[in-house]
Amino acid sequence: MTTFRLDPANPPQPSAEERERLDAMTDAEITLAAESDPDNPPLTADEIGRFRTARFVRAARANTGLSQAVFARTYRINLGRLRDLEQGRTQADSALLAYLTVIEKEPAAVERALVS
Repeated sequence: MTTFRLDPANPPQPSAEERERLDAMTDAEITLAAESDPDNPPLTADEIGRFRTARFVRAARANTGLSQAVFARTYRINLGRLRDLEQGRTQADSALLAYLTVIEKEPAAVERALVS
């Protein structure tokens, strides 16, 4: 087995032959080829939902400027659950999404409410 490490500063480029072959394909042919690749199956609706949730949760926490541990402790969210959400392993229910929306919009108000 060969290990490949992607260098984000220097992504791989298709050869002239590969580029020519791809340029000759229609969008439908490209989609069909991608969908039939056994090493890279299309994402399921559940996976897409988890990734959207992960992006939202990370953004809500980033807005506060807090680390995962401090954010979890401050807003009384289980740290393991927060990590799972941010890494796309699980999806938040509607109540948690609503709570995170309030934290994102009014973090100080939520902190005040939790102190009393």
